Amino acid sequence: MKSVIFDLDGTLADTSADLIAAANRCFRDLGHGDLLNPEEDAETAFHGGKAMLTLGFSRIGEHDKALVEAEHPKLLAHYDADICRQTKLYPGAREAVAELTARGYKVGICTNKPSGLAEKLMGELDFRDAFGSLVGADTLPVRKPDPAPLVEAVTRLGADPARTCLIGDTETDRLTAQAAEVPCVLVTFGPAGEDVRHLGPDATIASFAELPDVVDGLDL
Repeated sequence: MKSVIFDLDGTLADTSADLIAAANRCFRDLGHGDLLNPEEDAETAFHGGKAMLTLGFSRIGEHDKALVEAEHPKLLAHYDADICRQTKLYPGAREAVAELTARGYKVGICTNKPSGLAEKLMGELDFRDAFGSLVGADTLPVRKPDPAPLVEAVTRLGADPARTCLIGDTETDRLTAQAAEVPCVLVTFGPAGEDVRHLGPDATIASFAELPDVVDGLDL
């Protein structure tokens, strides 16, 4: 059985504004004001909470890793409390997933977002039921770019791990697919834009309308 596995943040949905808002809440609580910009720092948001905290603190000359570790649970709590205020699915995501399913592919999610937050967000977006599996950062002892979470997402679909592909937006996704020895399709509509081409994916897409035919062309 063939499958298509999706990254979440920056691939299925633009979550950057809500992620940055949670980080800025941490900075404000410490008396620093907003240290991140929702537009300029969107790409950093897709690298996770610790990346956002590290960048923000660096802008005030603070480089204490212990401070980042201490603030990270608070960031996750702020994000959990207001997870879907500005987040939106990328145009065509629902239609592409529906078309892939209609063409006989099983579909799942493999994300480095904690699984509870991923489940909550997909529920609030009313999109969770479209996917047969969801594997998050804490589902297994390892996370992407280790290939195990990708393999787990495929296995939970009852599909063949050798006949899958990963749809993502970052080097982490490219390295994950490479480690699993499966094709990778990267989107160019995220903050990294056309720069993802330099990562050497098997294909890129500028819109979700292209995805079903691109996946067919991978001959999984």
